[in-house]
Amino acid sequence: MLAYLAMRIGVAFVGILPFRVVTALGSAAGRAFSKFDTGRRAMVRRHARRLGVDDIDRHVSDTFAAYGRYWAEALWIRPRRRAFVDAKTTDEGLHHVEAARDEGKGIIVALPHLGNWEYAAPVASRLGLHLVAVAENLRNHRIRDWFLQMRTSLDIGIVLATGSSEVIRQLEKVLAGNGVVALLCDRDLRGRGVGVSFFGEETTLPAGPASLALRTGAPVLPVATYFTDDGHHVVVRPPVPIPAEGERGERIRLITQRLAEEFESFIRAAPEQWHMLQPNWPSDRTEAG
Repeated sequence: MLAYLAMRIGVAFVGILPFRVVTALGSAAGRAFSKFDTGRRAMVRRHARRLGVDDIDRHVSDTFAAYGRYWAEALWIRPRRRAFVDAKTTDEGLHHVEAARDEGKGIIVALPHLGNWEYAAPVASRLGLHLVAVAENLRNHRIRDWFLQMRTSLDIGIVLATGSSEVIRQLEKVLAGNGVVALLCDRDLRGRGVGVSFFGEETTLPAGPASLALRTGAPVLPVATYFTDDGHHVVVRPPVPIPAEGERGERIRLITQRLAEEFESFIRAAPEQWHMLQPNWPSDRTEAG
C-alpha cells in the first residue's frame, strides 16, 4: 500500500511538470539513487566490463540517470500527451515494419531494456497496427493496474504473464489478426531460456520470440528505442532469419542467438541506456551469492 501511495504522489507531482524538467529530474534522481544502491551499482560495473566501457564510473552514473529518466517518463505520460510524444519520436527502418505488415502474418517485435522501450508504441499506431505486450503479473495489484493504465495511454494492449498456455493462445490470436506482439527478451527471469553467447559469455535468453515465430510464421523484428535530448528514436532492423530445416530446439537456439547479436549491436550504440541492473549471466549470480 505504501509503495502504491508513493507512486501516486509521484504521478501527481511529475504530471504537472514540462517534459524537459521531468527528464532532468528523473536523471538527477537516478544518479542520486546510485549512491545508495551499492548492490545494483556493483552489477552495472560488472556489465560495463563486459561491454568494454572505458570510463566505468561515468558509465555507472549515466546508466542510473537513464533508469531514473525511464521512471520519470512513466509517471509523466497521460493520454492527452500522446500527440506530444509522437511528435518527439523519430524512427529509422520503419519500412521493415511496413513490409511485415503487408505480408499479413503479424509481427513479433523483440526488444532489449534500452532507453524507454514503451515509447516505441506510437510508431506502431502510425501504421494502424494493434500492439500487444506481455507484462509481468505483479503481486501488488494496485501497481500492476497503474502500469496497465500507463501502457494503455501509449496504445499498448497487455497480456499478463501468468505462465498458462492461455498466454500463448492470446498472442497467437493477435498475430493471426496481423497485429504486433512486443517481447522484451534480453533477460531470462525464470531461468528456462535458450543458451546463447551474449557479449562473449554464455547465458540464457527467453525462447519466446523464436518459439512464437515457428508456431505462427510471423517475422521477428529486432527493435530498440533510444533516449534523445528532447524525445526518443526508434530503430528497426530487418527480420531475423528463420531456419527452414533442422530440429525445432536447434532452430530456436539459432534464432535466439541471432537476436542476442542484434541486441549487442543495439546496446553498444548507447550502453549507458541499457537498464541491466540485475544479474544476467550465471557468473553474476555466483558473485552476488
